[in-house]
Amino acid sequence: MSLLAALQFLTRVPIRLRREPSLEKSVAWFPVAGAIIGAAVGGVAAGLWFVVPPMVAAACAVTVGLLITGAFHEDGLGDIADAFGGGWTVERRLEILKDSRHGTYGVAAICASIVMRVIALGQLTGPWAMFTAVVAAHTMGRVAAVTMAGSMRLATHSGLGADYGRGTTPVRAAVGSVVGIAIAAAAVGWWVLPLVGAVAVAVLGTGLLARRKIGGISGDVLGATEQVAEILCLVVLTAQVV
Repeated sequence: MSLLAALQFLTRVPIRLRREPSLEKSVAWFPVAGAIIGAAVGGVAAGLWFVVPPMVAAACAVTVGLLITGAFHEDGLGDIADAFGGGWTVERRLEILKDSRHGTYGVAAICASIVMRVIALGQLTGPWAMFTAVVAAHTMGRVAAVTMAGSMRLATHSGLGADYGRGTTPVRAAVGSVVGIAIAAAAVGWWVLPLVGAVAVAVLGTGLLARRKIGGISGDVLGATEQVAEILCLVVLTAQVV
């Protein structure tokens, strides 16, 4: 039930639940949901590797990921880029975060995210390397978001991001993170160690920036953190081919 609730929240997959999901219980399942999404995206990359050039397979796989998630985290990244790049006061930044439209900073950030993931994934050698890298990156991206939600204070107290932030206790965040790291370790072996470092950089870097810009975290900050962590993980894993 909690896993289905996590998938319902993080994807556009039409999942119907018999009763109202528990926000508190589903948060710890986000990394597992990320692994499932990553398996679907990685499966596309691995399958296409046999019939098209690796870069094309990577582009198709990332696009499938956007379709599965509805560009959920990319939207948060774009909002944060617009707010932090174009807002001169805390009030103005929070106002921009509520605007559903994207400006120059937001569009540039989303495009950069997609380009970096496609190029990084396309550099990996072989279908298995592509598959495991995507599973690990998607899992660790959600580990980053869960870790941040359970360890940093909220800047705003309304919206879905705030609801999940309030429901993410340190214990739930720790459980979800440990499970996520274990999944990533099963996928990429000892490479999970630098991935943990990448997640730490994403959480601390984005979290400290958010605290300075708006006084804490929000749902958009969590989405942006997932994106930063996912990108960093894929970039780190390209070191396998050096």
